[in-house]
Order: sequence, then C-alpha cells, then structure tokens
Amino acid sequence: MLAFTTHTGAVAPLDRVNVDTDQIIPKQYLKSIKRTGFGDYLFDGWRFLDEGSIGMTPNERAINHDFVLNSPDYQGASILLARDNFGCGSSREHAVWALQEFGFRAVIAPSFADIFYGNCFKNGLLPIVLDHKIIDQLFAETQSNFDLKIDLHSQSVETPGGDIFTFDIDPVLKEKMLSGMDDIDMTLAERELIEQFEAGHRTRQPWLFERAFGDGTTAESNSTEGKES
Repeated sequence: MLAFTTHTGAVAPLDRVNVDTDQIIPKQYLKSIKRTGFGDYLFDGWRFLDEGSIGMTPNERAINHDFVLNSPDYQGASILLARDNFGCGSSREHAVWALQEFGFRAVIAPSFADIFYGNCFKNGLLPIVLDHKIIDQLFAETQSNFDLKIDLHSQSVETPGGDIFTFDIDPVLKEKMLSGMDDIDMTLAERELIEQFEAGHRTRQPWLFERAFGDGTTAESNSTEGKES
C-alpha cells in the first residue's frame, strides 16, 4: 500500500454524523473484490440525482450540485473532514477503497466506527481523531482553497493560520502507515523467522505432520521408502 508520511491537501467538509458504509459505497456496486472501480460511486446517493449502475460514469449521471463534493470549491480535495461515528455500518473494505480512488488520503473526524478505522490502516487511508471543538473550528474555517498539512511523524495537523493540533495513534499502526506495509507485507518481512520456527516445530513434534494410511504407514515413511528404493 502507499506509505503516508506527510501530506498537504485541500479539505472537503462533510457535515453529517453517522455516515455509514452503505452511504459511502452502496451495496449494488460491490460486485468486485478488486480494489479499484469504486471511486465513481463514492457517496452515490448524495452525489447524484438518478439511479446509477455499474459501468456508468459520472458524466452520464444527473449531478446533485448541492452536494459538497460536487461544488467547484472542493474539487481535488484530498482530506475529508467529517463528524461523529464516520464509517459505521457493515464492515466492507470497499468503503475505504472508494474514498482512496476518489482521491482522499486522510479522513479527520471526532470518532470512527471501529471496523472502518481498522480497515483504513489496512489500506493506507489515514484516519485522524481530533476533539469535537477542534473539528468545529475546522468546519468553521474550511472554505475554498483551505489546505491542511498532516505530518504523521509528529502526529500533527497544521492549518493555514498556523494552528497545530496533535492526534494519538497506536505505534504499530503508525509504523504500518509510515512504511507502507500492510498486514501481509509485515508478515512476509518475518519470513525467515517463520520458516525457522516451522522447521523446528516439525522436528520437535513430527507426529503432527504424519498422515496415517490404512496399512499403518505414513506419508513421511512412504516418502522415505521411495527415496531409498
């Protein structure tokens, strides 16, 4: 996944609480396990006035010009500012994939649903929790060309006016984002140790790896006999 160290980007304010994953990416578009192809349907029920289908592009849809992400002021935004309990609902990773493909690198909110929060770190989208008063301030200040600078090393968010807000993050999750390593990458990084453990495990408890046949022999004994003959 793409590493996250520092990022400066425009902010789009989504002033709604309890935004669930079906609102982020509706269920009718979840026809693929690939991580691409979902950005066109992000917030589908809010961005468009008509009912879409897989394969339709935004240019073929009736645009809801009252929705914030369709406003010219927030085109190209890469930081989403949200309210409480963002990402609640079902545990679909597609919600994170859709946000990323649309262009978002981070979501800032006072709270996140637990599963969505974890899925963000599995895919390289940085979820930042800030106090309600700070979120209120950012919503009040956010306007066209309002950029925030996020520094994951210092765990800080800086406004154009010079205000700096720090956020907490689990050290393991922070390292994942900084290195750009997902769970599989981190496991493979320990491949040598895993192979050493498996070899020792087989030596210490060989009976766990023996598969008995009806004649009383085992897969391993048959393999040995075959080599000797």
